[in-house]
Formats: sequence, structure tokens, C-alpha cells
Amino acid sequence: MSFTVHVTPSGHQFSTEEGETILDAAERQGIVMPYGCRNGLCGSCAGTLEQGAVSYPGEEESDLAIGGENQCLTCKAVASSDITIHIKEVESTKEIEVRTLPSKVDEMEQLAHDVMRVYLKLLENQRLQFLAGQYLDFLMEDGRRRAFSIANAPHDDERIELHIRRVPGGEFTDYVFDTMKSGSIERIQAPLGGFYLREDSDRPLIMMAGGTGFAPLKGIIEHAFHIGIDRPIHLYWGVRAEQDLYLAELAEKWAAERENFQFTPVLSEPDEGWTGATGWVHEAVVADYPDMSAYDLYMSGPPPMVFAGKDAFLAVGLPEDNMYSDVFEWAKDNPNK
Repeated sequence: MSFTVHVTPSGHQFSTEEGETILDAAERQGIVMPYGCRNGLCGSCAGTLEQGAVSYPGEEESDLAIGGENQCLTCKAVASSDITIHIKEVESTKEIEVRTLPSKVDEMEQLAHDVMRVYLKLLENQRLQFLAGQYLDFLMEDGRRRAFSIANAPHDDERIELHIRRVPGGEFTDYVFDTMKSGSIERIQAPLGGFYLREDSDRPLIMMAGGTGFAPLKGIIEHAFHIGIDRPIHLYWGVRAEQDLYLAELAEKWAAERENFQFTPVLSEPDEGWTGATGWVHEAVVADYPDMSAYDLYMSGPPPMVFAGKDAFLAVGLPEDNMYSDVFEWAKDNPNK
């Protein structure tokens, strides 16, 4: 049975499916509520139940961090009727706590000759709240930092997914490829950055990635799918050669399954027999969209791509306020992305 959740003071409302927690239902419908552990133990997700009733299936309420008679832990509570809950929603990155904490390397998978997918898990069943597209810093013992974008969407937060490209001569990325292993404990600070999907827009979306700039866009796209955004989305992914499209099959699957999604890979040094787009990825975007005045654009990758793209897109009418970017720095193994 489905119930309606009314949220104050925002005035938002959404529906829950049978057995679905309030937090899961909110995330599925694009409403961001605060949370911490997702286990009902920290109280970060608590709101005040103003009307209606909830239950905690399979849970002993005495084991949960319920602080008062009308307090509702949205990460565990399931609506038993239409309800009204008072809770402060997360409206920007400023409202999400940046945390410094240990994490465990849960799994590693080499996706390409120079790209490693690393999955992290927080200790003691904690969860990291973040917005799709944000990044984290690895904290090294000497005080230096290494930044990598989070590649998964917030609703899929049991683990943190990273795509780490090996930088020639890069101390940290050499460590990832040669020394890091499952079970390693790493200190991180997260979430960081202001690159995330602006959900209040109804403009079609163009997304442009360079190399592992695909990572944050993957998280944003999966989040958009999860919350039911039906705006057209066109992903361009620029790499040197076909082997660098390390998750092309995923983007192709999205395109095959969703009418509102298009995928255009672009090779700057095309392989023999390649019949797709070639050249610089921003030029491929402009060739397809000579008037960008009606679009939102998200781009992520190395500085030359981002800066060339910005100039080109402004020249064809894209409003600067509708352009969002995450600039990676591959050339140096330094604190910047």
C-alpha cells in the first residue's frame, strides 16, 4: 500500500511504496534528507512526526537512536499511514557535513590499462552522505591530499566508487596500482566540491567528459535516472583511443534502454576502423548543438578540455550560469584534481 509523506517546512510531498523507508522514498523522488549511518544508530536522519504513524519493521525501537516520543528516524521508519514530518531538507553542499574518517578498500578492479576502479567502505557500517558529482580527498601521512570524484549515485551508498587513472610518475597513483589492496585502511575527507546536478532546472542536459572525467558524470546520470528526471541527456566522452572508453558498455546500455539518453564517444587519435566521432570532444558537441542557449551543460575532465569547452560553448549561446564544470589535473600528482 502506498502512503503520502508531507514534509514541513518545505511543503514537499512524495509517496512511499509498501515496505519502503521514508529516506529511500525521498531519495527516489529527488528529495534530499539528512542522514548518517543508515542503520538508525546515529540519529542524523531524525525528524519530528507531526501527523500519522510509522513503524520500524524488524527493528527493536529500544535499539534505535530515537530521542523523543514523536521523533522519526527516516532511514528505518516505514509509513503506516499518510504522514507529516518536520525535517530540514538538504538544499546545497553547505548543508552536508564534511567528515574526516577512515575507510576500508573493499574491492579493486582494473577497468583499463591505466584505470583502476576502487570501492571503499566506511568502518562500522557508516554511510557517507553526498550529492552526485562531489569528490573526496585521500589524506596522506605527510599532510598531502589526493582528490578523486565519487562515481556512484547517493542512493547507492553502501560503497564509494572511484575511478583512478594512473599518472606516469605519480606517487599516489603508483601506490594504488602497485601496493593498495583489498582490506587496506585509508583516511579520507568527504564530501567536497560544488559539482552536482541542479534538479530545479527543466532544460535539456549535455554532459561532456574527458578521460576519467566520466566518473562524476556517471554518478550524476545514475542519480538523474533514479529520481525519474525525463529531460533529454546527451553524454559526450572524449578519450584518445577506443581502449580508453573503459565503461563504454555501461553508457551504451543506458542509451539502449532509455529514450531520453544519447551517448557519443569521441576519439582524438582514432583506431583503424573507428567509424564514430573524432577530434576534440568540445568540437563534437558544438557540431551537434550550434545553438546552446536552451541547454544546461556539465563537463568534467582535464583543464585544456574544460577551458576550450567553456570558450566554445559561450560562443554558441550557452549562458555561463548554466555551465557547470569539474576540472581534473592529470599532469601533476598534486592536491588538485
